[in-house]
Amino acid sequence: MGSTPRLKLDGGIPNQLARVPAAAGALEHDGYDGGWTAETNHDPFLPVLLAAEHTSRLEVGTNIAVAFARNPMIVANIGWDLQAYSQGRFILGLGTQIQPHIEKRFSMPWSHPAPRMREFVAALHAIWSAWTDGTKLRFEGDFYTHKIMTPMFTPEPQPHSAPKVFLAAVGETMTEMCGEVADGHLGHPMVSKRYLEEVTLPALLRGMQRSGRDRGVFEVSCEVLVATGESDDELALACAAVRKQIAFYGSTPAYRKVLELHGWGDLHTELHRLSLAGEWDTMGSLIDDEMLAAFAVVGPVDSIAAGLKGRCEGAVDRVLPIFLTASQPCITAVVKEFRE
Repeated sequence: MGSTPRLKLDGGIPNQLARVPAAAGALEHDGYDGGWTAETNHDPFLPVLLAAEHTSRLEVGTNIAVAFARNPMIVANIGWDLQAYSQGRFILGLGTQIQPHIEKRFSMPWSHPAPRMREFVAALHAIWSAWTDGTKLRFEGDFYTHKIMTPMFTPEPQPHSAPKVFLAAVGETMTEMCGEVADGHLGHPMVSKRYLEEVTLPALLRGMQRSGRDRGVFEVSCEVLVATGESDDELALACAAVRKQIAFYGSTPAYRKVLELHGWGDLHTELHRLSLAGEWDTMGSLIDDEMLAAFAVVGPVDSIAAGLKGRCEGAVDRVLPIFLTASQPCITAVVKEFRE
């Protein structure tokens, strides 16, 4: 019987470009396996370029880039170039965002998110195939059409395969589709261990079975909120910050089903009401200790590595701990113990 695969440890890469070289280098030096950028208040791809330039081993990727704010050709080109420059270390992590942001922030169309994302991934692979083996580009779907590719617009060959595509998904439909067409799954912090085991993993496996793939060729990643500190006061501060973050996520309709699995559907209703009233600072008080433990690893610094492994080993392939308040010495101590 084979041993359990090694759990990969990932970290975050800041989106402020001036901070990226030192931060990415530190992740590699400290023994992290991967570094991820996010699309929030800055572009997610430019930091990946800098991170790749200042590391040699670290996998680098987007977690996530908003797919529906772009088209497959643009993303295929960026992914191709980052894969070449990183010497095969780039992971293209995509997500849908939610309808108001796509329509009102990005001014792009929104409809049928799971079929649209499936088609987006298929279009990426069609474009990359045209560049890799000369396959005539004739992609025509319900949402995207790509039928022109001339030598002038074809990137030069590279020695690496096309980048892996990971998809963010929480709901069963999107998660099942992810298991069918993607190379990996990007989990969300608002996913409990129970939801992961009872909903996410079974949905991914159903998708893999549909495409005739084995679990061993697919990577499952999870983000885990961490509340820790070197003193009781620091731990209390961390717990308060994590409660507030859980409350923020819990107010969003997209995560209602996660709460409902635990019998906390009414909590979403109240959090959503408070968010509409702008009462963000009071929402965290509704997250009790049981809820905190469901969504976070909580405890003194020397307990966190074991807590992360206990939550993730055997279920997922890589974990991204989210430290909201912990000092760098605390984080370094956790990483060191995680690697021992």
